[in-house]
Amino acid sequence: QVQLVESGGGSVQAGGSLRLSCAVSGYTVSRFSMAWFRQPPGKEREGVAAFDRDGTTIYADSVKGRFTISQDNAKNTLYLQIHSLQPEDTAMYYCAALRYNASPWYSPGSWHYWGQGTQVTASS
Repeated sequence: QVQLVESGGGSVQAGGSLRLSCAVSGYTVSRFSMAWFRQPPGKEREGVAAFDRDGTTIYADSVKGRFTISQDNAKNTLYLQIHSLQPEDTAMYYCAALRYNASPWYSPGSWHYWGQGTQVTASS
């Protein structure tokens, strides 16, 4: 059974940093695609960053240069490092695993497994 558990969210002043973690069981992060999504209040879920099947990293334009996706294969954990947090980054953040073939990475419908989410709030 695949389980994804996010942690590391919180309330941080704008301009601050956070590192989100996604602990994975029943699935090997190094062998398959993984991603981070977020859902701002009252808006649709959107792709933030992903590892493609060949290990290539992909980022949404809105977070390039501020967010970094990484993984620790020994811990089977996915990370999202956030720098220069902005009020528009406020959202519930989710990790996702196993992308369906030939599907767009940024679409929530392209991913099979999901965590429960961790809340990130940027305070001004």
